[in-house]
Amino acid sequence: MHIVISNTSDLPIYVQIKEQVKEQILSGELEEDEMLPSLRQLAKDLKISVLTTTRAYNELEEEGFITSRQGKGFFVMSSGSNLIREQLIQEVEKNLNSAILAAERASMTDEELIKLLRLLLEVNHE
Repeated sequence: MHIVISNTSDLPIYVQIKEQVKEQILSGELEEDEMLPSLRQLAKDLKISVLTTTRAYNELEEEGFITSRQGKGFFVMSSGSNLIREQLIQEVEKNLNSAILAAERASMTDEELIKLLRLLLEVNHE
């Protein structure tokens, strides 16, 4: 797991950690059942407070991305987890809504937008 913290970011450090871990899980970079660094180790590596890493891990656990196993540590949830799938669907929905709003500002018709989406799907599946 590779986390980069930016002190100039508007995002709190725990959110930066959380978002980067989520991104690595969703991309498959972190595999299901993979053990994450301990709270103390991550805090030491990033030179931050253990409270910060605890908050990030707790929120990731609440959102269903990781699970804690007593006495063993934190692990990536199974990719078959409905919570992870739901999170991905919400991300797609959010991005599509943004695209629809941009298309409306550009005065695109529904047909033009659908045609563009199909073209992008073709390009991405090649």
